[in-house]
Amino acid sequence: MVGVQGPWGIAVKRWLIIFPLICAACATRLPVPVATATGVSAIVSAADPRAAEAGRSMLRQGGSAMDAMGAMLLALTVVEPQSSGIGGGGLLVYQAAGGTMPTTFDGRETAPQATGPALFLDTDGKPLSTKIAIPGGRSVGVPGNLAMLKLAHARFGKLAWAKLFEPAIALAEGGFTISPRLASAIAAKREILSRQSAAAALFLNADGSGKAAGTRFVNPALAATLRTIAANGPEAFYAGPIAADIVHAVQTAPTNPSTMVARDLTLYRAHERAPVCTAYRVWRVCSMGPPSAGGIAVLAILKQLEGFDLEALGVGNPVSWHVLAESERLAFADREAYGGDADFVNVPVKGMTDAGYLRGRGALIHADRTLASAPPGLPPGAPKRAVGPGAEIPSTTSFAAADARGDVASLTSTVEGGFGSGLVSGGFVLNNELTDFNFVPNVGGVSVANRVEPGKRPRSSMAPTLVYDRSGHVVLAIGAAGGPTIPAQVAKSIIGVLDWKLPVQEAIALPVMMVFGDALVIEDGPQGARLAAMQPALKALGHARSIVTALPYKANGIERIGSGWRGGADPRSEGVALGL
Repeated sequence: MVGVQGPWGIAVKRWLIIFPLICAACATRLPVPVATATGVSAIVSAADPRAAEAGRSMLRQGGSAMDAMGAMLLALTVVEPQSSGIGGGGLLVYQAAGGTMPTTFDGRETAPQATGPALFLDTDGKPLSTKIAIPGGRSVGVPGNLAMLKLAHARFGKLAWAKLFEPAIALAEGGFTISPRLASAIAAKREILSRQSAAAALFLNADGSGKAAGTRFVNPALAATLRTIAANGPEAFYAGPIAADIVHAVQTAPTNPSTMVARDLTLYRAHERAPVCTAYRVWRVCSMGPPSAGGIAVLAILKQLEGFDLEALGVGNPVSWHVLAESERLAFADREAYGGDADFVNVPVKGMTDAGYLRGRGALIHADRTLASAPPGLPPGAPKRAVGPGAEIPSTTSFAAADARGDVASLTSTVEGGFGSGLVSGGFVLNNELTDFNFVPNVGGVSVANRVEPGKRPRSSMAPTLVYDRSGHVVLAIGAAGGPTIPAQVAKSIIGVLDWKLPVQEAIALPVMMVFGDALVIEDGPQGARLAAMQPALKALGHARSIVTALPYKANGIERIGSGWRGGADPRSEGVALGL
């Protein structure tokens, strides 16, 4: 990647270094097909079949889509600890039956109050490497998932709070079989997990090797934690012994001890936020606003492409993928410049999603050549912002549900990198979410929007999304995992369903390209073969720099067909869609 300069060049180089590590688990493929549900009245889709079954069990008992989402989030804490859980945060987009505008919930983690702008700078004022910054307590943000779950459940839940915990407690107490994907993730992060005794005892064998696929895995500490929260609510997580254990774990971490104190947890609040929406052809697309910049990027990618007839071009045409890549470049330039926590910085959401502004950005895209450069635009209301290097690492999960009453939801949850900070407290993994902040707070004397500040939420790429038809009915709920690849995955899947008329399962399975500055990153492996074959044509269109590599893709979604639903789960994962 010689020649890729500036913040994007740093990002590309960092990704090339960490791809082999984060994708050790990506290479594992199950020898069984992904299960999909078609023509059902209620449905769930998740990245692990045991979590999907937990959600379906709530629907069977008369629960809402919210109850199903809660049960899946909690079950994923047990069976997919490398990706998400109650030690991390999430974003939820929820459409209640009869409504035409979603409610969105922000459970993003926050920085401790004693955190300063130099959190990820060394003694010389230079940004730390991710290898140094991630492990230990310094990278841990105050977890938000449980507070978000309680806030949303109070609005839309039908079953008792404690009922949501039953499947997860049964899995933690009774045990489950370690899957190939989890085993690969443990092996990839063995060194980090070995640094803390609690993490090592949970995920490693006595000789220091990672627990293998097929091993029976039990987590009594997590079962006890879940029982306490089920009985006493999330207050038992943010105060009392569970909170004290979190603080102790991060303050006494073998590397990078944290400044987090008990008050940081008691101060935490989840929030209901305004959704971001835009028209896309005859549909309306709604996603998550700040602190997510992922939802805004999805809307921008789609809206900028309205001037191209993607249906006529078709899925097999290199021009389709070329203009998609160009739209990603433009959307991500704005995301990087202006995205952040709107409680702390001026995020010009209205301007960034303005139809006229996005049509103007889309007019920069040419079907026969690449842009010479793709700097940020100047959306209405935008402040002057600097662009600094970031270090967003992908290890996340996304899931969706629809109930027979008509409620529909998409939720994305994360602990950031694989096994987060490498710390375990109360049987659950603690996130490394603070490394989603830009490490450098100022560039050329101008503040970076996503700089570290006390109590601030780091910018996110998570983009749980709902698509509505002309009548205002939800026709698609989609979300993805994979750090900054998330908007590209979600936009591609939406285009697959809406423009290319593919079932959601096939749209999710389409190959993905990720654009870093002027570098085109193309998925390797079976799913990416179609794009890899297009490399000569893409090069002729101006994509001179391309990298074919494994990427940590994992998407889940559900699609309305007639009066029922069909589901999709990423064939790159162990996910399933299950219906009633």
